[in-house]
Amino acid sequence: MKRIPEGHAYTLRRIGGHMRTLGAGTHLVLPVVERVAHRIRLLGNVVDVGDIAAPGQNVTLHGQVYYQVLDAQRADAIIDEVGPRVCERLPELIASAPSQDADARNLHLKTELNRSLRERGLLVTRVQLI
Repeated sequence: MKRIPEGHAYTLRRIGGHMRTLGAGTHLVLPVVERVAHRIRLLGNVVDVGDIAAPGQNVTLHGQVYYQVLDAQRADAIIDEVGPRVCERLPELIASAPSQDADARNLHLKTELNRSLRERGLLVTRVQLI
C-alpha cells in the first residue's frame, strides 16, 4: 500500500518499461514488479535562476521561475531537467524580450517558456527576474 499526499503524483515503472501515474490517495503497489520512478509535486515548484547576463545589455538578471505540473505523466520525462532547461533557454529569450520594462520582459519570458514547456505538461505561472 502506498499513500500519496494531496498535491503530489507518483509515476511507477514496471518491469518491461510500462509506466503508470498515481494521484493523491491510497494505492496498491506491487513491490517487486513496480518501483516509484518520480515523486512529483504538482504545485509550488520553483527554479532559482542565478546570474544571467542579458545579451547586448550591461545588466545581470537573477530571480525565480515558478511553475506547476498539469500532467504528471507527460512531465515525467523531463521533471529532473526542468531547472537546467529553463536556465539554458533564458539568455536567448531575454535577448528578444522588450527591455524597457521589467514587467513586460517577465511576461514575455513567461509566454515563451510556456510555449516550449506546455506540451510537456508544465505551466509557468510566474517569472520574477530582477
